[in-house]
Amino acid sequence: MKKKNVDVRDSPNYLFKDVRDYSINQRTSINQILKNMADSGGFEGRHLANGVEILKNMLNEKNCTKFISFVGALISTGNRGIVRDMIKNKMFDCIITTCGALDHDIAKSFSSYYEGDFRLDDQFLLKKDIHRLGNILIPNKNYGPLIENKVQSFLQKLYDSSKSSRELAPSEIIRYIGSHLNESSFLYWAFKNNIPVFVPGIVDGAVGNQIWLFNQSHKDFKIDILKDQTKLSEIIFDAKKTGAFMLGGGLSKHHTLWWNQYRGGLDYAVYITTASEWDGSLSGAPVAEAISWGKVTAQAKQITIHADVSTVLPFIYHGLISK
Repeated sequence: MKKKNVDVRDSPNYLFKDVRDYSINQRTSINQILKNMADSGGFEGRHLANGVEILKNMLNEKNCTKFISFVGALISTGNRGIVRDMIKNKMFDCIITTCGALDHDIAKSFSSYYEGDFRLDDQFLLKKDIHRLGNILIPNKNYGPLIENKVQSFLQKLYDSSKSSRELAPSEIIRYIGSHLNESSFLYWAFKNNIPVFVPGIVDGAVGNQIWLFNQSHKDFKIDILKDQTKLSEIIFDAKKTGAFMLGGGLSKHHTLWWNQYRGGLDYAVYITTASEWDGSLSGAPVAEAISWGKVTAQAKQITIHADVSTVLPFIYHGLISK
């Protein structure tokens, strides 16, 4: 006889946990607030608290290979410091991001970004040679020309030192760039701690464009994208368990999920997004949808937090490092 599926709404046990009101005073710590969120009932606050607990379990799992993915725009904000510290403290074993993250990390290693406003006049900013990224202002001289100057210099040195093989994986070029940045850089700490940085869309940004320009005058200097796919496959197939902290959607999120399907899916997954799923976008797809694709295991500890990464990441990081 076929077993009937039980709807949780028909179960006498689904009213098992009451919603508790917050009780906050001047002595209440951020960590206590995070704990109270788990009992608050709704809505994304509870998801945030559950996400912190899942990440704690993942980080404490010795046999778990830990991925972090993030969109490039995050590195243009002060959250670059949190990403840097997570890599500095070896909280993750593998980074998957976009070319924009490389661009901003290099630019901010040698120059400054400034506070702006979403409602500034973009035609006026164009005349002043200022780029606007949301409510962040980036002088043109601190971005394109700076990145061109630095990356061309790095590539020339790399080219001169790699006479035996000038067909490199993007991660090898990224590692070399990281070795020439300062301690404010997440790429520097990835190099220092031997944590690979994978950028599947390497040509979609300023650094990728500079690699192409360098190739125009050095035809034997080439990128082997498939080499990075081999490196990723080795990481995946050697892993006993895997987990991922995915900050924003798009290519970095998808590439993380894509490769983990080849080992049966992620065992831990925390995803932060502001996108909705109704339009079928990849960024809007919650972690639960990835279960149907085999990219997250059916038994995984997983949560999707609908929030702005730049707002909640400082609190999540505080929760992770607090005793």
